[in-house]
Amino acid sequence: MKVTSDKKKELYLTAKEALGRAYAPYSGFSVGAALLSVSGNIYTGTNVESGAFAAGICAERAALATAVTAGDREFAAIAVASSEGEAWPCGICRQALYEFSPEMEVITGSRDEDLFSEKLSDLLPHGFRLERK
Repeated sequence: MKVTSDKKKELYLTAKEALGRAYAPYSGFSVGAALLSVSGNIYTGTNVESGAFAAGICAERAALATAVTAGDREFAAIAVASSEGEAWPCGICRQALYEFSPEMEVITGSRDEDLFSEKLSDLLPHGFRLERK
């Protein structure tokens, strides 16, 4: 699925809207994500921190969990917006997304009119997949 520049902007604006719902009382670093499935659905997520740091979840994986719960398993793009400007998915999120769609586009920027995108496989050049049973 080709992701047009208009769709990239729409995804980024949706991610920016989601970041307003983030729960980041410890780091103060709020993140919102908008994940586009190949079927055209958009799923949002935010980071949710916990005092037990490992119990938190990143916005990208929150959006992925929502999409998988809804039955979508193939994705064209994800946009990431943060309270600090440009933000790329962390390594754990890159791997989690890679298992579903290594060729999806990852979109971020510091402003609505200044967006960047890269293929996920370029951000995680040697991602892996376990054999599915």
